[in-house]
Amino acid sequence: MPQEKPDLRNLGEPVRFKRALTLVLMTLVLPGSAQIVAGSKRAGRWAWRIVAGLIAIVVFLVLLGLVWRSGTINLMARPGTLRIVQVLLILLAIGWAALFVDAYRLGQPLTLERNHRLITSILDGVLVFAVVGALIYGSVIVNTQRDFVASVFGSGQKSKAEKGRYNVLLMGGDSGADRIGTRPDSMTVASIDADTGRTVLIGLPRNLAKVPFPAGTAMAKQFPDGFTWKNCGAECLLNAVYTYAADHKNLFPGDPNPGETATTQAIEAVTGLKINYFVLIDLAGFRDLLNAVGGITLDIGKRVPIGGGSSPIKGYIEAGKNQHLDGYHALWFARSRAESSDYERMARQKCVMSAMLNQLSPSTVLTKFQGIASASKQVVKTSIPASELGTFTDLALDAKKLPVSSFSAVPPLIHTGDPDFALIRTKVAETIAKSEALDKAGSGGDGKTPNTPRSTTSKPTTSTTKKPSTPKPGSSTTTPATGVDDVASICKA
Repeated sequence: MPQEKPDLRNLGEPVRFKRALTLVLMTLVLPGSAQIVAGSKRAGRWAWRIVAGLIAIVVFLVLLGLVWRSGTINLMARPGTLRIVQVLLILLAIGWAALFVDAYRLGQPLTLERNHRLITSILDGVLVFAVVGALIYGSVIVNTQRDFVASVFGSGQKSKAEKGRYNVLLMGGDSGADRIGTRPDSMTVASIDADTGRTVLIGLPRNLAKVPFPAGTAMAKQFPDGFTWKNCGAECLLNAVYTYAADHKNLFPGDPNPGETATTQAIEAVTGLKINYFVLIDLAGFRDLLNAVGGITLDIGKRVPIGGGSSPIKGYIEAGKNQHLDGYHALWFARSRAESSDYERMARQKCVMSAMLNQLSPSTVLTKFQGIASASKQVVKTSIPASELGTFTDLALDAKKLPVSSFSAVPPLIHTGDPDFALIRTKVAETIAKSEALDKAGSGGDGKTPNTPRSTTSKPTTSTTKKPSTPKPGSSTTTPATGVDDVASICKA
């Protein structure tokens, strides 16, 4: 850069040293100021214009975020926007480094004593390394975010909230060498109030039999009496719907996700809720995700075996308050079947979900983002489009402030071998109504006598309203699940 060379011969060496240090520090505080004072004023003014423009953009985004948080997040989460931010950070790093080098030159280091020249050189080098390194690291994080959004979130259709709620199906995929295909090991519907973020978790046992499908769907035509056939055994339970659909893609022409589609349809018919989106989490990779966020802390009501079933029990996750679980132990806590029922396991999974919701702070996401994003790309598959990322991030931030309600379709209320689907839909509606009443109470409603909405989904031909019955010969074994909905007796996030 051209510069105006001041005559420094009349200045003492200590003054020249202080001047050199000042020019370097001025560049740190306000890029371009050293050039305005001692070099090319034109270059300095351009630097100031760029800095002012960036500050204006940041202030605008902050103000926009205060009045429209979800829209701002949606804008900033777009892959195109993230690419622009990444390029800007790299260009800013190069430009700032050039200004530091020029500020060092303007200090005329050759006129300084050896020790003072060394100090000035080290300071300039450290500042270049720190500032440029931070900006380049920021660009790497932005690129990771862009890659994460592009890999995990699609560009599918947005789904509008139904009756003021988003219903998201959370599935824990359990695949491995000992399994034929992928089967959801756990299925939970997160029903989220579109205004407040207040969430209801609806647990559905994997061994729910004879599940219906909405009228007019391919699976309803294939199974008019529910998902069952002669001597089907474990192959016609809820968690087998995914594998069946994946093996019969001809029933879903042009659908890239037949397993998710069929499972979603079954759960819509079971719960009476419209499912807006699905999220499929690979449980084996879930461990890496939990490690990336630093684990979770729970109050554990009873100890849980590590292992069991086809493998020996290797130890226990002990009961106690404030038990911190890393990814390995949290995964076993969520999926262990030994010495407990499936329904108790469902309660533990609710605790893990609640813990992640309540304990995953923005600072954790920021400081461990690369690990989270890297793990999530291998763990998560979802139909939530990238354009809705801001909406759900916004709701998640609101949900952290509110308690989570829950309902599980388990014995003794629901006999899984011969379920009363009308009763399940009624209980789901009642639980949601009670949750919504809490918000009504806080905004003027009394919140004490809510009108329980009735499900509008038509009843499948196989389901009639009936009282919970005793198990029939040959039906799936059920274990009483007293206290399962009282999650605190088993665990607490």
